[in-house]
Amino acid sequence: MGMKIASHHWMRMIDPLEKVFARLSRCGYDAIELSGEPHKPGYSVPEIKSLMEKYKIEVWGAVTLMIQGRDLVSHDPEVRAKSIQYCIDILDWLKPLGGKEITVVPGEVGRIKSVADPDDEWKWGVEAMRKIAAHARQLKIKVAIEPLNRFETNFINNHKQALLLAQEAGDDVGVCLDAFHINIEEEDPVAAIKAVGKKLYDFHVADTNRRPPGQGHHDWDAILGAIAKNGYEGCLTNEFVIPDDRTPLNPAKGDPDALKGMTPEEIKFYVDHAMAVLNDEDYTRHVRATADFLNGWLRKRGLKDGAPAPKKKAAASKARRNSSWLAKDCCLMVAPG
Repeated sequence: MGMKIASHHWMRMIDPLEKVFARLSRCGYDAIELSGEPHKPGYSVPEIKSLMEKYKIEVWGAVTLMIQGRDLVSHDPEVRAKSIQYCIDILDWLKPLGGKEITVVPGEVGRIKSVADPDDEWKWGVEAMRKIAAHARQLKIKVAIEPLNRFETNFINNHKQALLLAQEAGDDVGVCLDAFHINIEEEDPVAAIKAVGKKLYDFHVADTNRRPPGQGHHDWDAILGAIAKNGYEGCLTNEFVIPDDRTPLNPAKGDPDALKGMTPEEIKFYVDHAMAVLNDEDYTRHVRATADFLNGWLRKRGLKDGAPAPKKKAAASKARRNSSWLAKDCCLMVAPG
């Protein structure tokens, strides 16, 4: 099928799915990687199927949102059991939507302190992933384990650890790599991509500063080239996180309603990511920037239908990035407490 581009949408949780699908369609995306919330109002299978048809956006898969209370390696057996069931519920939700993969973050995001000894955590992680993989196997959905950087989790931080856990969970379990995380944790991000090889089931896109690609210092020709050489035929999934600027360099105001309706656990998730809550206009600008970059790269190399992006536009985009991107990110500051 070749590579396509998808996007997460947890970076702006306030938006109803209708708005999310409409934005992705306007910006040139092929698919969505759903936030793993199968029981959330507005996220039912019939509602999502209607949006898929209306906006011609596929469901690529889903990612587990490991907010507080979701943790496959918790010391509390009840939390582990509920977290396994949470992943199984996502799989059952994905199947009728045509989802092809689930990306699983094993531990709670934001918990960086150990709650048990390493042997127990590893045992719990393997047990949980085996149960999840067994259910996914029945539904013919791929399971990808995602390593996060050490400042977001203390369990599974690099590709070697993810590959080992995948190996113990089942021969058909793979890995999701994130360009931002591998920049922190891998000695050589490109070598990590090559080492994962055919086990690469999903790839999340953000630059070294977690902004859209091209706005940091990743060598995207090398990264995307390595993915292509692996024979990867999945989605490149947008996942920028714009940092929370709490200084006078950011005089702009954000969306006053951006946090309304969010649970305390969801707000904590934002705080733990040190992220700004962008207003609709600026958020959409970043969504489009990622799509333009990825579609342009793929088309230039004949990996996707359509004409390459005009060079003049690319040059203008680079000029805009180099000229005070700090002042353009209108955001609402999210502070702990």
